[in-house]
Amino acid sequence: MQIEYEEFDTIEDVFMYMASAAPPMKNTMPVNSYKGYVMSFIPLSSSNGDTYLMIYARGTLDPGIYEFELSSKSFKKVNSIERADKNYFISLTPKKNTIADSAIEKL
Repeated sequence: MQIEYEEFDTIEDVFMYMASAAPPMKNTMPVNSYKGYVMSFIPLSSSNGDTYLMIYARGTLDPGIYEFELSSKSFKKVNSIERADKNYFISLTPKKNTIADSAIEKL
């Protein structure tokens, strides 16, 4: 497995990247808060799936739903997904993530 990296200064920057790279009409995206990083993995090769881009920033997020406002570059924790004009991130904190463990080891 090969990991490529894109590091950002803030969680908001990660959310901006993810919101701009999301397929049209998809406003809900997962992120992991794991071992001091907020991250997402994007497969770069569709055929064999062994190359990933790790988008990340140092920080943590509690598990839950976060509403992200692209124009103000801000996010807040919410109870539900309510608006189609907003981007939402579902933050999960896995007990173990072998792809993340491998990627973090190589940083």
